Amino acid sequence: MALNIITEQDHGVVIDLVYATKNNLAGKIVYRQAVCALHPDAEACLNKAVVYARQAGFTLKIFDAYRPNKAQEIFWSVLADPQYVSDPSQGSNHSRGVAVDVTLLDANNKELDMGTGFDAMEDASHHTCTSLPEAVQKNRLLLLGVMLHAGFKPIASEWWHYELSNSHEYPMIDSDLVTV
Repeated sequence: MALNIITEQDHGVVIDLVYATKNNLAGKIVYRQAVCALHPDAEACLNKAVVYARQAGFTLKIFDAYRPNKAQEIFWSVLADPQYVSDPSQGSNHSRGVAVDVTLLDANNKELDMGTGFDAMEDASHHTCTSLPEAVQKNRLLLLGVMLHAGFKPIASEWWHYELSNSHEYPMIDSDLVTV
């Protein structure tokens, strides 16, 4: 299955692929070459999410999309906790091209406060964390509403991660769009 390339110009998003930088869970550059890409089914949902976010005055910012399984192996070696990182032997939904990590930007291109940064593997990153300020919970619920309405579902442990509801039905994809 081919992946579709996601661009800022064509999709109306901001792209900041953090695994192409050192500012991530692994603490090092994981993607030597990084292209934002998704399975066509996930791209269709992303396009809907972009429209819904815009209707509310926001822009989607993408931190990660398709991820080769080699990258998943690196993350597993750093944090072998299935609550936060999928076991590469089972496959990540990112490696199927059907998961996307996102946040919302306001009209000034400033990230909404979500209570933690992206890749913060801690209880405060969970959707059910009730110890966060009300404004943070509203921001998370806004993102959740946009993504659910577009056809994605969340995972409990990461406010930024959304995937297709039938993700595990998709095969793993080996693409050279992203190289590790």
